[in-house]
Amino acid sequence: MKIALLFVLLISVISASAQHPDADKILKEGQLLYRLEKASWYGTDFLLNNFPKMKDSAGGYLSYVTAENHVNNIFFDRSSPHKVLITFEFDSLPKHGPLSFDPRKRAATKQEQDLIAIRQDAVEKMAKNEDKFFMFYEKTSLNPIPLITPTERKVFFLTGPHEDGFVLIGNDYLLNYDNDNKLVSKIKLHNTLIKLAFKSNDSKNPTTATVHTHVVTELITSTDICTLLLYKEFTEWKSHLVVSKDFVSIFDMNTEKLVTMTYDAFKKMSDGAKEKK
Repeated sequence: MKIALLFVLLISVISASAQHPDADKILKEGQLLYRLEKASWYGTDFLLNNFPKMKDSAGGYLSYVTAENHVNNIFFDRSSPHKVLITFEFDSLPKHGPLSFDPRKRAATKQEQDLIAIRQDAVEKMAKNEDKFFMFYEKTSLNPIPLITPTERKVFFLTGPHEDGFVLIGNDYLLNYDNDNKLVSKIKLHNTLIKLAFKSNDSKNPTTATVHTHVVTELITSTDICTLLLYKEFTEWKSHLVVSKDFVSIFDMNTEKLVTMTYDAFKKMSDGAKEKK
């Protein structure tokens, strides 16, 4: 299967393809998770480089979107989680170096308290893992991303690598909470963990696109999109496909465009591409 050719053909007929009704929501949530996790990455780097002693006092970190559509990244006190040790303010799409930072210890806002509450509850349940719900892999860690919207409260866990050169897809989880910050449900978003190399070992045949299959969900997940965007500057491939029993999702990491179609429609395109070879 010539994935790159199929992707070009798909873009040319996108206007004739019916999007899955959930595609736009998934894309927007994935982009939001990307902004939050990117701010957490940069905030952590800035703290370690400029306030290394604060690391031992921090009980954790999280990021959230402000009323100005910026992204705040905070580190809260280990001994008193309702106290914020330091606040970093990033642009709407975080870049290296915050717009501003405030190292003064302060009380957490109500929004921050709720985010801390669901984050800490999720982390505690993950650490105890009494029902063996979570899986753990060598050279990786599970990273929590709490998210509160007007209609939802939830914590995602992404698996992050402790070695360079790979994008990790899968072994991700969603914990849903009610308005009292009580756990409502837990969902495994993938059954396995997949390692995708940044680059091909063959310089004459670079990787142009990658693919993985879904059993748990029909479409690409918001966690997939978040992960792909986090690592797009490191990969030689910029397109990724997710194939399930009934649907195919194709995500362009450069343009951040998501296209979904039925598996049957995708197969017809694939067969047509083969005939043109």
